[in-house]
Amino acid sequence: MTKETASISTFVIFCLLMLALGHTTVAQGGGPPKFFDVKTYGAMADGKTDNSMAILKAWNEACEWNGKSRVWIGEGTYMLNSVVLKGPCMGEMAFVIKGVLKAPTDPNLFFTDHWIAFQYVDGLVVKGGGSLDGQGSSAWHFNDCFTNSHCNPLPVTMRFDFVNNARIHHLRSINSKNAHFNIFACNNMNMSHIRISAPQDSPNTDGIKIGSSANIRIKRTVIGTGDDCISMVSGTRQVNVSKVWCGPGHGISVGSLGKSQEEEPVTGITIRNCTLAGTQNGVRIKTWAQSFAGSASDFVFEDIRMDDVNNPIIIDQQYCPVPNCDVN
Repeated sequence: MTKETASISTFVIFCLLMLALGHTTVAQGGGPPKFFDVKTYGAMADGKTDNSMAILKAWNEACEWNGKSRVWIGEGTYMLNSVVLKGPCMGEMAFVIKGVLKAPTDPNLFFTDHWIAFQYVDGLVVKGGGSLDGQGSSAWHFNDCFTNSHCNPLPVTMRFDFVNNARIHHLRSINSKNAHFNIFACNNMNMSHIRISAPQDSPNTDGIKIGSSANIRIKRTVIGTGDDCISMVSGTRQVNVSKVWCGPGHGISVGSLGKSQEEEPVTGITIRNCTLAGTQNGVRIKTWAQSFAGSASDFVFEDIRMDDVNNPIIIDQQYCPVPNCDVN
């Protein structure tokens, strides 16, 4: 073997080793997820035991796993008090709900702004085909904040705060005590195949409420509730809503805007190929009476079907849902 041939052979072997190492790295990174079944941590699907600590323990261990993690809530009915599921996490996180999660009905347990909250998570997936039962009828009579400045907060069924690159799909939310889903300070979130329902007269049960967030996409979702099907408030940017059924409810709304001087612009809103049936409003932009100056721009409302809608398109610059709110 000549010196030149030996050099070429060495180079070829080196390249094959590098390819093998690269293939091994990809295989490890794309390995199967690890499941964290909440029953392993003491959860009981008996419909009465509080499972908040078991679910929190499963989440914390999954969050620390350096790989793909799946928090698994199997079939059955699980009682759950308020929980905050925090990141950042070491790897991809999925919260899989196959059963039914039930919220507490004791007022001593639900006067808070959340039932299930996700915070500071990147790459979150929430899915599974299961249900979130907010048991809202136990709390709706406490909803008097329009007339009582000292009212107690009521919980949003599922909150997302500072969550990025998320997918929320194939879930059902019923009878929330407040809004069903709240998105705050999030970026790049897809929501699809979600069914949201609450009675037409249930107060402040917005379907999906968005604020201070960007690049939110909502599609193939059915919402029937007692307030706005989708509400977009201060700081909402680049939202695309398509193939959504809304009704009953108050329609798809931008606002209310102008309540404070610190509000951020709302811009880049597209509502396309949606159906609104039996709603109070169709598509609406609303600002408070006696509002501060603000900005709302770049809206597209296209291919929207409306059936039995009181106000198909409305821009309300004197929004005043209770007496005397238009007084300085």
